[in-house]
Amino acid sequence: MAHIIIHAKWVMIFMLCVISMKSQVFVIHGQQAVPCLFFMGDSLSDNGNNNMRNTLAKANYLPYGIDYPGGPTGRFTNKKNVPDYLAQSLGFADSIPPFANATGSSILRGVNYASGGAGILDDSGRALGDVISLNRQLSNHQITITRLSPMLGPSRVTAYLNKCLYAVNMGSNDYINNYLQPQIYPSSKLFTPDQFAKRLIQQYSQQFETLYNSGARKVAVFGLGQLGCIPQLLASTRANASGCVDYVNNYVQLFNDRLKPLVDDLNANLPGAKFTFINITSISLGLDVFALGITVFNAPCCVVSSGGQCVPNQVPCSNKDRYIYYDNYHPTDVINQATAARSYNAISPSDASPFDINQLAQQ
Repeated sequence: MAHIIIHAKWVMIFMLCVISMKSQVFVIHGQQAVPCLFFMGDSLSDNGNNNMRNTLAKANYLPYGIDYPGGPTGRFTNKKNVPDYLAQSLGFADSIPPFANATGSSILRGVNYASGGAGILDDSGRALGDVISLNRQLSNHQITITRLSPMLGPSRVTAYLNKCLYAVNMGSNDYINNYLQPQIYPSSKLFTPDQFAKRLIQQYSQQFETLYNSGARKVAVFGLGQLGCIPQLLASTRANASGCVDYVNNYVQLFNDRLKPLVDDLNANLPGAKFTFINITSISLGLDVFALGITVFNAPCCVVSSGGQCVPNQVPCSNKDRYIYYDNYHPTDVINQATAARSYNAISPSDASPFDINQLAQQ
């Protein structure tokens, strides 16, 4: 179960994104900008991989998906998530299928490997049950590559993957469902916040090299949101004057500060690599907070359990587009749409480095 974190500053920037989308930020291309699209991540990206797994981190029941065509799918929101909107923006007619039920020639368009509760570290999220860590998602990608071989011919698979786009959004659970739970995980006793961030980046670097060696060249790496602002944390920890739990945001910033240098190193040391850093901190810079119409910043739209997810079959709020959060961790559809819009077309040069996702697709 991973979490995008947005408070007043987030709302300001997302308001601009949605206004921009009304001016056709999302342009549906006549054809796909890339031949295939792969997602790795956690519950911000999961679209059904956890549905049949023995885990608490699943969203295959109402009121999740209440606005999605056909109802609940496993997306941790009321309608679409960021991968859905990125696929749309890149010219894909349909969303990318989850690995759990991606079959046949559908994998030629790409696969979504994301798993709610998953982390960079294998240990992260284990208290939630059988979640699919990033290492296991990389293993699942190898299975996909094996399946692609007879379709494309063994000699053509790598060249095909070189042209595809990968989006990786990981790390929230390494804090929320690891470092910040000392009663379950030992990491905060073994590592200072700086040491833990360094450990995550070292592991992440190895995982990106594995992804590169499997054929990936165009990779968007998402930074983390401000975890100190999620309703679940605010319900149990006193907020600072900022309205958030500042020490948690400081922990996360130690990780984010290392991500851009990691991307730069990968681009410098891996021939042909086109990694880019999507800077969620930049996206949170302030604009007029109310133009979007959001009025509820730190409470969930749905009725939540003690664990912070929506209680099954309870009626959610009627004005979802006025809420940032759908449950105590995850954003509403309107925020997902805005996040994808700004990731795809950066508004500020600091939003993405060296490319936004639109530019990355053209590399």
